[in-house]
Amino acid sequence: QLQLVESGGGLVQPGGSLRLSCAASESTFHPMGWFRQAPGKEREGLSCISSSGGSTNYADSVKGRFTISRDNAKNTVYLQMNSLKPDDTGIYYCAAGMVPVTVQSMCVRPSRYDYWGQGTQVTVSS
Repeated sequence: QLQLVESGGGLVQPGGSLRLSCAASESTFHPMGWFRQAPGKEREGLSCISSSGGSTNYADSVKGRFTISRDNAKNTVYLQMNSLKPDDTGIYYCAAGMVPVTVQSMCVRPSRYDYWGQGTQVTVSS
């Protein structure tokens, strides 16, 4: 079964940047997505990327600040996060599933994904 492991989280000041990584246990041709969950809130879809990396999609809340990418030779997906805000605080998860990447509503829907990592904490605070 496909296993996903996130890394790269931490404490960063507002306006700062972080790059998250998600390493897969094996080669996957699944589209991949990033989600976050803040305390007391539902899991929120942020971005997704096609199996080739040629198509991406973003939630409006992160468009222009976050960039998703993947390196299939390394079985790894990345999320570059810039201009971070305190509202970006939460646990960040990567996921894999057969998602139509070009449809934003599907891209950010947790139920569309079959495999999940354990998450990495991101805290944006001064």
